Amino acid sequence: MIRLGILGSTRGTNLDAIVTAISHQQLAASIEIVISNKSAAPILSRASVFGLITEYCDSAGLTRESFDAKVSAILKHYHIDLLVLIGYMRILSAEFITTWQHKIINVHPSLLPAHAGKMDLEVHRAVIAAGEQETGCTVHYVTEQVDAGPILLQKKCSVLPDDTAEILKERVQQLEGIALVEAIIEISRRA
Repeated sequence: MIRLGILGSTRGTNLDAIVTAISHQQLAASIEIVISNKSAAPILSRASVFGLITEYCDSAGLTRESFDAKVSAILKHYHIDLLVLIGYMRILSAEFITTWQHKIINVHPSLLPAHAGKMDLEVHRAVIAAGEQETGCTVHYVTEQVDAGPILLQKKCSVLPDDTAEILKERVQQLEGIALVEAIIEISRRA
Protein backbone atom coordinates (compact mmCIF):
# COMPACT_ATOMS: atom_id res chain seq x y z
CA MET A 1 0.00 0.00 0.00
CA ILE A 2 1.31 3.40 -1.03
CA ARG A 3 1.23 6.18 1.58
CA LEU A 4 0.09 9.48 0.07
CA GLY A 5 0.63 13.04 1.18
CA ILE A 6 -1.44 15.79 -0.43
CA LEU A 7 -0.41 19.44 -0.82
CA GLY A 8 -3.17 21.85 -1.83
CA SER A 9 -4.03 25.55 -1.74
CA THR A 10 -7.45 25.63 -3.42
CA ARG A 11 -10.70 23.64 -3.50
CA GLY A 12 -9.05 20.25 -3.85
CA THR A 13 -11.71 18.84 -6.17
CA ASN A 14 -9.41 16.05 -7.35
CA LEU A 15 -9.11 14.74 -3.79
CA ASP A 16 -12.59 13.23 -4.22
CA ALA A 17 -11.46 10.88 -7.01
CA ILE A 18 -8.53 9.57 -4.96
CA VAL A 19 -10.67 9.03 -1.84
CA THR A 20 -13.35 7.27 -3.92
CA ALA A 21 -10.80 5.01 -5.64
CA ILE A 22 -9.33 4.04 -2.25
CA SER A 23 -12.76 3.38 -0.69
CA HIS A 24 -13.79 1.24 -3.69
CA GLN A 25 -10.49 -0.66 -3.45
CA GLN A 26 -9.45 0.39 -6.94
CA LEU A 27 -6.36 2.03 -5.44
CA ALA A 28 -4.19 0.37 -2.80
CA ALA A 29 -3.25 3.57 -1.02
CA SER A 30 -3.86 5.59 2.10
CA ILE A 31 -3.95 9.37 2.41
CA GLU A 32 -1.85 10.05 5.50
CA ILE A 33 -1.95 13.84 5.56
CA VAL A 34 -3.41 16.80 3.63
CA ILE A 35 -1.35 19.97 4.04
CA SER A 36 -2.22 23.49 2.90
CA ASN A 37 -0.35 26.77 2.95
CA LYS A 38 -3.69 28.59 3.25
CA SER A 39 -5.65 28.36 6.50
CA ALA A 40 -9.02 28.82 4.77
CA ALA A 41 -8.29 26.55 1.79
CA PRO A 42 -11.41 24.53 0.97
CA ILE A 43 -9.24 21.42 0.48
CA LEU A 44 -8.76 21.31 4.28
CA SER A 45 -12.50 21.23 4.99
CA ARG A 46 -13.03 18.78 2.11
CA ALA A 47 -10.36 16.49 3.61
CA SER A 48 -11.90 16.80 7.08
CA VAL A 49 -15.27 15.65 5.72
CA PHE A 50 -13.49 12.48 4.55
CA GLY A 51 -11.98 12.04 8.02
CA LEU A 52 -8.44 12.75 6.82
CA ILE A 53 -5.71 14.33 8.93
CA THR A 54 -5.11 17.92 7.86
CA GLU A 55 -2.53 20.52 8.68
CA TYR A 56 -2.20 24.18 7.88
CA CYS A 57 1.41 25.34 7.47
CA ASP A 58 1.89 29.06 7.86
CA SER A 59 4.51 30.50 5.51
CA ALA A 60 4.53 33.99 7.07
CA GLY A 61 8.06 35.25 7.57
CA LEU A 62 9.65 32.10 6.12
CA THR A 63 11.82 31.79 3.05
CA ARG A 64 10.66 29.28 0.44
CA GLU A 65 13.40 26.90 1.63
CA SER A 66 12.45 27.23 5.32
CA PHE A 67 8.77 26.72 4.60
CA ASP A 68 9.47 23.70 2.40
CA ALA A 69 11.72 22.22 5.11
CA LYS A 70 8.81 22.57 7.55
CA VAL A 71 6.47 20.77 5.11
CA SER A 72 9.07 18.10 4.40
CA ALA A 73 9.45 17.35 8.10
CA ILE A 74 5.70 16.77 8.39
CA LEU A 75 5.71 14.48 5.35
CA LYS A 76 8.63 12.48 6.74
CA HIS A 77 6.80 12.13 10.07
CA TYR A 78 3.95 10.44 8.18
CA HIS A 79 6.35 8.22 6.14
CA ILE A 80 4.97 9.47 2.83
CA ASP A 81 5.81 7.42 -0.28
CA LEU A 82 4.26 9.75 -2.85
CA LEU A 83 3.32 13.42 -2.72
CA VAL A 84 0.35 14.58 -4.82
CA LEU A 85 -0.07 18.26 -5.63
CA ILE A 86 -3.73 19.22 -5.93
CA GLY A 87 -4.07 22.90 -6.75
CA TYR A 88 -0.91 23.73 -4.82
CA MET A 89 -0.15 27.36 -5.60
CA ARG A 90 3.48 27.50 -4.54
CA ILE A 91 6.68 26.90 -6.44
CA LEU A 92 8.68 24.21 -4.63
CA SER A 93 12.29 24.88 -3.66
CA ALA A 94 15.17 23.01 -5.30
CA GLU A 95 16.00 21.40 -1.94
CA PHE A 96 12.45 20.10 -1.52
CA ILE A 97 12.38 18.67 -5.04
CA THR A 98 15.74 16.98 -4.48
CA THR A 99 14.58 15.50 -1.17
CA TRP A 100 11.39 14.14 -2.76
CA GLN A 101 12.82 13.42 -6.22
CA HIS A 102 10.59 11.07 -8.27
CA LYS A 103 8.06 11.17 -5.42
CA ILE A 104 6.03 14.27 -6.34
CA ILE A 105 3.31 14.33 -8.99
CA ASN A 106 1.13 17.12 -10.28
CA VAL A 107 -1.81 17.31 -12.65
CA HIS A 108 -1.76 20.19 -15.13
CA PRO A 109 -4.92 21.25 -17.03
CA SER A 110 -3.42 21.03 -20.52
CA LEU A 111 -1.66 18.58 -22.77
CA LEU A 112 1.87 19.51 -21.78
CA PRO A 113 4.16 20.89 -23.03
CA ALA A 114 1.37 23.14 -24.37
CA HIS A 115 0.53 25.98 -21.97
CA ALA A 116 3.14 25.06 -19.37
CA GLY A 117 3.42 27.64 -16.61
CA LYS A 118 -0.15 28.86 -17.02
CA MET A 119 -2.77 28.20 -14.33
CA ASP A 120 -6.50 27.68 -13.99
CA LEU A 121 -8.71 29.63 -16.43
CA GLU A 122 -5.64 31.19 -18.06
CA VAL A 123 -4.84 27.73 -19.53
CA HIS A 124 -8.32 27.22 -20.96
CA ARG A 125 -8.47 30.76 -22.40
CA ALA A 126 -5.15 30.09 -24.14
CA VAL A 127 -6.45 26.79 -25.59
CA ILE A 128 -9.54 28.53 -26.99
CA ALA A 129 -7.55 31.53 -28.28
CA ALA A 130 -5.16 29.18 -30.10
CA GLY A 131 -8.09 27.47 -31.84
CA GLU A 132 -7.05 24.06 -30.56
CA GLN A 133 -9.40 21.19 -31.32
CA GLU A 134 -8.23 19.04 -28.42
CA THR A 135 -7.10 19.63 -24.85
CA GLY A 136 -6.97 17.65 -21.63
CA CYS A 137 -4.73 17.14 -18.66
CA THR A 138 -1.26 15.83 -17.92
CA VAL A 139 0.01 14.05 -14.82
CA HIS A 140 3.75 14.56 -14.52
CA TYR A 141 6.58 14.24 -12.05
CA VAL A 142 7.56 17.56 -10.50
CA THR A 143 11.02 18.89 -11.28
CA GLU A 144 12.67 22.26 -10.72
CA GLN A 145 11.44 23.48 -14.08
CA VAL A 146 7.71 24.27 -13.76
CA ASP A 147 5.42 21.86 -15.65
CA ALA A 148 8.39 20.23 -17.40
CA GLY A 149 8.90 16.96 -15.49
CA PRO A 150 8.55 13.52 -17.07
CA ILE A 151 4.98 12.84 -18.19
CA LEU A 152 3.22 9.87 -16.63
CA LEU A 153 0.01 10.09 -18.64
CA GLN A 154 -2.39 12.38 -20.46
CA LYS A 155 -6.16 12.36 -20.85
CA LYS A 156 -7.76 14.15 -23.80
CA CYS A 157 -11.09 15.78 -24.61
CA SER A 158 -12.44 17.84 -27.48
CA VAL A 159 -12.65 21.61 -27.55
CA LEU A 160 -16.15 22.44 -28.78
CA PRO A 161 -17.07 25.54 -30.83
CA ASP A 162 -19.21 27.11 -28.08
CA ASP A 163 -16.81 26.39 -25.20
CA THR A 164 -15.96 29.13 -22.75
CA ALA A 165 -12.93 28.86 -20.48
CA GLU A 166 -15.25 27.92 -17.60
CA ILE A 167 -17.00 25.13 -19.55
CA LEU A 168 -13.68 23.79 -20.78
CA LYS A 169 -12.23 23.88 -17.26
CA GLU A 170 -15.14 21.76 -16.02
CA ARG A 171 -14.66 19.20 -18.82
CA VAL A 172 -10.91 18.95 -18.21
CA GLN A 173 -11.38 18.75 -14.43
CA GLN A 174 -13.51 15.64 -14.89
CA LEU A 175 -10.46 13.99 -16.47
CA GLU A 176 -7.98 15.16 -13.82
CA GLY A 177 -9.17 12.94 -10.97
CA ILE A 178 -9.27 9.89 -13.24
CA ALA A 179 -5.77 10.68 -14.50
CA LEU A 180 -4.37 11.11 -10.99
CA VAL A 181 -5.81 7.79 -9.83
CA GLU A 182 -4.42 5.97 -12.88
CA ALA A 183 -1.01 7.57 -12.37
CA ILE A 184 -0.89 6.57 -8.69
CA ILE A 185 -1.87 3.00 -9.60
CA GLU A 186 0.91 2.93 -12.20
CA ILE A 187 3.48 4.30 -9.74
CA SER A 188 2.45 1.79 -7.06
CA ARG A 189 2.88 -1.07 -9.56
CA ARG A 190 6.44 0.04 -10.26
CA ALA A 191 7.32 0.34 -6.57
